[in-house]
Amino acid sequence: MILVTGGTGTVGRELLGRLGAGRRVRVMARDPARVARLVQAVEVTERVETVAADYGDARSLAAALQGVRTAFLVTTDVTGGDDERFLDAAVRAGVRRVVKLSAAAVLDEQADDLITRWQRGCEELLRGSGLEWTLLRPRAFTSNALAWAPSIRSARTVRVLYGTSPSACVDPRDVAAVAARVLTEEGHAGRAYALTGPESVTAAEQTEQLSRLLRVRLRCEELSLDEARAALARRYPAPVAEALLQSAQRQRAGAKAGVTDTVAALTGGRAGSFGGWARDHLAAFVPGG
Repeated sequence: MILVTGGTGTVGRELLGRLGAGRRVRVMARDPARVARLVQAVEVTERVETVAADYGDARSLAAALQGVRTAFLVTTDVTGGDDERFLDAAVRAGVRRVVKLSAAAVLDEQADDLITRWQRGCEELLRGSGLEWTLLRPRAFTSNALAWAPSIRSARTVRVLYGTSPSACVDPRDVAAVAARVLTEEGHAGRAYALTGPESVTAAEQTEQLSRLLRVRLRCEELSLDEARAALARRYPAPVAEALLQSAQRQRAGAKAGVTDTVAALTGGRAGSFGGWARDHLAAFVPGG
């Protein structure tokens, strides 16, 4: 049995359709109804079961982990102890292996923001748990560009803090493909994989690519630091917003431009580009009127 957490998230929803027929898959979620709708959409209903569970509820965690051999772990609460609670429950349930979705920033010695410190701490918990472990460390997702969709549709404008800072962003479908291999194959225990796209691109270059695909003129507008802080504060708690600003500043300094060939090495296929992802999701950006 494979347990998938974060099944309705960016990577989890892509993972469900890639685990292959003949495998027993259980998806843990606070709202199983959302998972059920997703499972029907990716046409894997016959082999996926859903279970209601919460990281903060020990009894529901125990039930979700019963009979599980391998787990895909995704957590997002930088202030909580979700990883510790999940790993404790996994040990008690007799789980053999945990594949953890982390982030490439943990490799940057200059990164000391709240989010990266939390991610490093989560990795340490897993390594010290006594379970077999594998770490997936993706760069930022190409799908983060969906945050621009409203302003592209309404004003044909992309608004970012640093428009010319490069990032080797990775297609979440590639992260899911790697996760599926790692979850279902032997030989990945004790390994950490940094996952990137095939090239480093800037927001300005992404805007140009979207403009060509949409066949409309888009512009990339740089926000001031104060404007970016205010925009982030509307979506996140202040400490998280500050961490994201620090992350953007590291990207401006070139810390996120490095490219790896890990996706190709593990899946046998070339990592998808931003342009390829954008072409497949173009409907989200079509301007109104």
